[in-house]
Amino acid sequence: MVEQTGESKRFEPKVAVQLDPPKDDPISVEELAKCDGTDPNRPTLVAIKGVVFDVTRNSAYGASGSYRVFAGKDASRALASSSLKPEDCVPEWYDLPDKEKTVLDEWFTFFSKRYNIVGKVEGAKNT
Repeated sequence: MVEQTGESKRFEPKVAVQLDPPKDDPISVEELAKCDGTDPNRPTLVAIKGVVFDVTRNSAYGASGSYRVFAGKDASRALASSSLKPEDCVPEWYDLPDKEKTVLDEWFTFFSKRYNIVGKVEGAKNT
């Protein structure tokens, strides 16, 4: 058995997650905004760097969850800067310092090991 290095193991979920193959369906900003955890008939979605993740099964992103601020948005900047401020939940991240860009990449890895990729934000320029 091959032992994983600390770095690659660092983002592994505690419980193995079976993920579907990633999709690249276009999702409009308007549709993404409707998937903010407040409508039980819609999935709860969070986008990072233009890639849309389905976080429905994690109540932390739901209407009363501690991470609800990210739901229905591309929250790249907020995740990169470890912010829960609604005004930071925007897709632009290119002007951030390298350290925060690294944090954003780590969040992307974290999400990609736990949540299905269901599409890409239509017209996203922050990939």
